[in-house]
Amino acid sequence: MNQMNQILIEGKVVRDALVKETVKGTRVCTVSIATNRYYKDLNGEFQKEVAFFDVEAWGENFSSRIARMATKGRGLRVVGRLKQERWKTQEGKNTSKVFIVAEHIDFQPQKTEENAEDAKTAAELASKGVRAESQSSSEANEFMDGGEAVF
Repeated sequence: MNQMNQILIEGKVVRDALVKETVKGTRVCTVSIATNRYYKDLNGEFQKEVAFFDVEAWGENFSSRIARMATKGRGLRVVGRLKQERWKTQEGKNTSKVFIVAEHIDFQPQKTEENAEDAKTAAELASKGVRAESQSSSEANEFMDGGEAVF
């Protein structure tokens, strides 16, 4: 029986996606994402913690769609699993890397000039620890409203 290995992560694309082909001809798209966490430190001041993750999307259709849509700065939500690769360096040291293998990706709608100012204001408030609530329930989930799902 397989044990549970599933991850849900939401962030922004750090740089445009990169598509490679394996020796056997399988396409894989790699995209790096950044996630932000805001918290208060022991002095009561707000801090921002950024984490970076690599995501792989395998297969001809899936990787092609991700490569086309995953542009720098675009928000996305990834459902997938963690995978660890292990190897020995030339010096004999054991090394490993953990990354996410995507099974499903949702993209936020592209930003327009008219909502760019709202996004900037929300980011400034978030950096101060203030959570901005949307004015209507239709704006509450950007992924559900106008976002694009890629399977």
